[in-house]
Amino acid sequence: MGDVIRLLPDHVANQIAAGEVVQRPASVVKELLENSVDAGATHITLVIKDAGRTLVQVTDDGRGMGPNDARTCFERHATSKIDKADDLQHIRTKGFRGEALASIAAVAQVELRTRHQDDETGTRILIDGSRIQGQEPVAVSVGTTIAVRSLFYNVPARRQFLKSDPVEMKHVLEELHRVSLAHPEIAFDLVQNEQETLRAPARNERQRIVQLFGRKYDERLVPVEEATELVTVQGFIGKPEFAKRSRGEQYFFVNRRYIRSHYLDHAVRKAYDELIGKESYPSWFLFLELDPAQIDINIHPTKTEVKFRDDRAIYAIVHAAVRRALGRFNIVPSLDFEPEPALLAAVERPSTPHPASAWRPQDLGQRRTMAGWEALFDRTEPPASPQATPTVLPSRDLDEEPGPRPVFQLHGKYVLAAVRTGFVVIDRRRATERIAYERALRSLDQGTGPSQTQLFPRNVELNAIDHALVTELLPELRAMGFELDTLSGRTLTISGLPAEAADEDPERLLEQLLEQLQQERAALKLERHQALARSMARSMSVQRAEGLDTVRIHDLIDRLFACEMPYFTPGGKPTLITFGLDELDERFERG
Repeated sequence: MGDVIRLLPDHVANQIAAGEVVQRPASVVKELLENSVDAGATHITLVIKDAGRTLVQVTDDGRGMGPNDARTCFERHATSKIDKADDLQHIRTKGFRGEALASIAAVAQVELRTRHQDDETGTRILIDGSRIQGQEPVAVSVGTTIAVRSLFYNVPARRQFLKSDPVEMKHVLEELHRVSLAHPEIAFDLVQNEQETLRAPARNERQRIVQLFGRKYDERLVPVEEATELVTVQGFIGKPEFAKRSRGEQYFFVNRRYIRSHYLDHAVRKAYDELIGKESYPSWFLFLELDPAQIDINIHPTKTEVKFRDDRAIYAIVHAAVRRALGRFNIVPSLDFEPEPALLAAVERPSTPHPASAWRPQDLGQRRTMAGWEALFDRTEPPASPQATPTVLPSRDLDEEPGPRPVFQLHGKYVLAAVRTGFVVIDRRRATERIAYERALRSLDQGTGPSQTQLFPRNVELNAIDHALVTELLPELRAMGFELDTLSGRTLTISGLPAEAADEDPERLLEQLLEQLQQERAALKLERHQALARSMARSMSVQRAEGLDTVRIHDLIDRLFACEMPYFTPGGKPTLITFGLDELDERFERG
């Protein structure tokens, strides 16, 4: 039996390698743009014809190459970016394997024009299917131009698998966006079918996003900035109200290299959990900087996937950075509660103070205040009919004594408060849900919460599913303030409720809570505390259907704005809406 193992010819080996690196025209765009970045370019021009099938050309003003390097760069594993294996631990460049140009040249007709900054003349090389057809000196500017024509001309089966021009062009633009977002200090131009479709001068990161996605994005972005010893996270996230129903505009960069990471996706999405629906996708443009030794970027041929040495810590830091950015950002317009003279004049100021038993700001414990919404001071008795006549909400002025503030209750569902720039409408049920959610979550995280003992304990018999759920979650339920004891069979005794739910019917509240928990059961596996708190909040908001007196209206407002995230329910629905005077003026002017 003769020998059957033999070495493949170089051009065949290169075609096989090309299958990993060059999958479509966008793959060529990625490799060429990254080479230009690594060459120190300050201006890169991408020329595309027929979505890259006919031509992909990249021109840069980088360092360029001399005659020998111009020829060697098309050899497999020829690279200027690493010399030894240890260099893999400190990679800062885009490419390093030396396979890209060899793979591209194996499946296309390539023309290279380049000139090193120290040379008087440049070099022109023609390659056809890995075979060099010619090399000659040429007069060119410093830098490099690579033209890739007739992609997959010698591999017809691969060419047939390409999608339509619009689809392939979408992938090309995506690669351009990834590289240009990572390097806003570099100017990028795009010429598509002989028409210039993008001119992006060198700018900062925020301006580059606006260049690529439009001016409207300037007002949609929230800055993110977090520095730790392990990693620095900075960039921008999209405001929750601009989240979309489809994926897109989610970008992670590690040491200025675009990566994909479902793990980090989850960290960001989790930070938005209470602000947007589960089927919505926010935008983010996040840049992570860390020691290259902490990551492995050599686990995928296109280097878009990485492995972090301490992935849990990276997850926690990214999540915290996004969460903190959302917390710092005022999701609704700033509420300025300066007195409105016209409104104050229209409201008669009662003078009888509330009894001492009225709620006090210090009852909130560690109170978080929103700029513009001051603590309550001198409370006043409401007029006879609070449903139809305005009550008052005091505010503080630096130069004047505290004065009354108009507040209305509308149809038992909404609370309206006048502000300097218009008025704000608060949804009572949603506000109650947000307040109850944060209280429950805080109790769960601390392991204990205030409880109100019932005068007459209530025995409740549960079905098998509910009983199993209560048994499983008994420690958390007690932490939220429920005083529960299991009896024989599926019966338990409720002897205490969370303090804020002391007036509720114990059986109804527990029944409602268990119903909500069944709906959240899938979430319990990953977010046990959040699911419990969300279920408790929804149960509380369902029960609170009665009308409110003035004291409880003020109580609701203060408790809402003491929340960490007062503007949305845990499910992402707004708790309040603001209306500006300019909007009202415009409506009347149209009338």
